[in-house]
Amino acid sequence: MGKRYRGHITQWKHEQGFGFITPEGGGEPLFVHIKAFAAGKCRPADRQAVSYELGRDARGRRQAQQVLLQGQSAPAGPLYPLFLLFFITLLAALAWLGALDWWVVALYPGVSLFTYWMYGLDKQAARQNLWRTRESTLHLLALAGGWPGALVAQRRLRHKSRKASFQLVFWLSVVANVGVLAWLLFDPGWGWLDRLSGLY
Repeated sequence: MGKRYRGHITQWKHEQGFGFITPEGGGEPLFVHIKAFAAGKCRPADRQAVSYELGRDARGRRQAQQVLLQGQSAPAGPLYPLFLLFFITLLAALAWLGALDWWVVALYPGVSLFTYWMYGLDKQAARQNLWRTRESTLHLLALAGGWPGALVAQRRLRHKSRKASFQLVFWLSVVANVGVLAWLLFDPGWGWLDRLSGLY
C-alpha cells in the first residue's frame, strides 16, 4: 500500500459523484471521484475527514485515490497470494513427480518478473503522460505465463485493476494459459511439442 495522506472533503456533489479533498495543513485541493472510495455504507459529505493516496488520471493530473472516510479501515487483504502460492506449489509438485519439466516451472517466475516490470513502466508512463505500453502487449505477456506477475502488479501497483474490459481479457488470458498447461500434461500435448521442436 502506498503512502497515505489526510485531508477533508470539500465541494462534494452527490448528484455528479465527485468533489475535492483539501489536504491537511493546506494546499491545492485534489479531485476525487466516488469510485475512489472504499466500499462501505457511508457516503462522502462536505467537511468529512479522510485519508487517501495520491495518484494521477489519464492526463497526468493529480487526484486522490483509495480514499477512506475517518473511522473506516482498509479492506481485507486479497486472496491472490494464496492462489499464487497454491499454483506454484502445484507446478513444483508436478515437476517433482516427473509430469512437468523444471523449465516449465522456472518459466512462470521468469516471465512474471518481466511482466511486473512492464506494468511498473506503464504505471510510471501514465503518471508522466509519456508513451504507454500497449494493452495487447500486457495481455500477451500474461498469456505467455506472466499472469502471476501481472496479478501482483495490478494489486501492488494499483494499475489496470479497475478497468473492466482489461480485466475481462486478462482473466481470459489466465484461463487460456492454464488450459494449455493442463493440455500439455497429457501425452498428446507433449507429443505435439516434441514434433514441433523436431522441425528446428
